[in-house]
Amino acid sequence: MLVPKHRENDWIFTTEAGHLQLLLSTPEISRLILIGNLPNGDINVGTLYKRSLEKCPSYREMLERSLYPLLMALLPKEIAQLGNCQVPFLSYEDNVISSVVLERCTGICVGEMLVEDVEIEGSRRELRRRLRFKRMPNLIQTEICIVPIGVDDTRLDSLCIEGVEFNPDLRKLVHPYLAPMVAGLSLIGGYLQECLKSMVRPRGLCIGVGGGALLSFLSLQLGFEVVGIEADEVVLRIAKQYFGLQVSNSIQLCVGDGIEILKKVALIDSGNESNSLVADNVGKDFFKNNFELFGSKFLFIMVDLDSSDSRMGISAPALEFVQKDVLLAAKSSLSEHGTLILNVIPPNRSFYDMLIHELQEVFEDLHEIDCGNEENFVLIASKTTVSIDLGVADNSFLRNLKSVISGRYVDCIRKI
Repeated sequence: MLVPKHRENDWIFTTEAGHLQLLLSTPEISRLILIGNLPNGDINVGTLYKRSLEKCPSYREMLERSLYPLLMALLPKEIAQLGNCQVPFLSYEDNVISSVVLERCTGICVGEMLVEDVEIEGSRRELRRRLRFKRMPNLIQTEICIVPIGVDDTRLDSLCIEGVEFNPDLRKLVHPYLAPMVAGLSLIGGYLQECLKSMVRPRGLCIGVGGGALLSFLSLQLGFEVVGIEADEVVLRIAKQYFGLQVSNSIQLCVGDGIEILKKVALIDSGNESNSLVADNVGKDFFKNNFELFGSKFLFIMVDLDSSDSRMGISAPALEFVQKDVLLAAKSSLSEHGTLILNVIPPNRSFYDMLIHELQEVFEDLHEIDCGNEENFVLIASKTTVSIDLGVADNSFLRNLKSVISGRYVDCIRKI
């Protein structure tokens, strides 16, 4: 695989986790050799990348011919002895045109991370802000739209991404699975409509905050109250500083292990606080300090937890969440009409089938949304039987929902 010019320092190409993910993303390949310029340093604040415009077919052909003897020498002997071996040359391609690093820091749980502004391919200039972790560099943890400060549309085409200040645009979701997760709320659209009619703000829990794009959207666009649990305090600092996440009456944050907190909430609710399943680091003192966050049940729980083990490739949710006691805890923490909404990146079909089976063992109803990117699915597990009612004529919540996210995600919900 040819490493793009000027991206030699990217964690995708300089870390074992990045190499492993490249290999796992091409399952038909068992041996991958990266070819590129030597890294000339590390990624630091201000590091700028601009995609090379050089595309010379004759140079590519000459490079492949010159490298062929070396690559043949690296083949397994049993393959090389067959003769006439074809060595495929791949080019790494993504949608990044240019990028600049805003901050590099280290969190106690997630390790090193990067915040970067990027320009991506599109019919018009698309500017985004991203959060990536070194432990899983090929996975974008958070992505939001950004708007240049003091630059009108007539000057946008000539804008250079470096040296410009941007404001986060929190009115839309650009991560491929976040809008489908929000679309899952349409299954309880009737009840949500009744809540809004009664002037009761629906209340939800988000496990896994990242940059906070989902929490901000639920609060600003739908008027919900949201509690977010994030394991790493540095990630929350990044979310507030770079991604526009603001603590308010409608958004409250908690630092801790979301899975263990969920189990403790369920056990306290059942009056069984001494259960040995509860982690020692989530005790009574935690709930004395956070009672207002967890003292009442949630109408929805949204889970965005990827596996921290790069050997599994990119997968979600974390295996720790797919345990019966955790799913029962989630169910117990939901109100009568509550729903659990999961971002799922299945590493294989057996994982997905296992997850579906575990959810069906605990919840009454299960629905699916295919996010359409050949990677993400959203599973919606409900405490009670729900029906897919797409009529919006007399439901202001559904009308608003379809106005702020693509209605196609609502329309493609499928019962499992």
